[in-house]
Amino acid sequence: MTHVEVKNGNVENALKRFKIKVQRSGTLSEIKKRKEYSKPGVVRREAKKAAIKNAKRNSRNSRKNRD
Repeated sequence: MTHVEVKNGNVENALKRFKIKVQRSGTLSEIKKRKEYSKPGVVRREAKKAAIKNAKRNSRNSRKNRD
């Protein structure tokens, strides 16, 4: 559970720190994943598609860095 203390009555700053902590912990992405059930085959296909996309992006970036 994410916990943030409010210091000096500054709620806005505490809310900002809370959002950052939740994002880093991956809570929101986990909720989005569990929102709907996906068949194992669909999950594998999406993972494969994401891996191909990342590989293309990384190869593009590595070419830029070499030039």
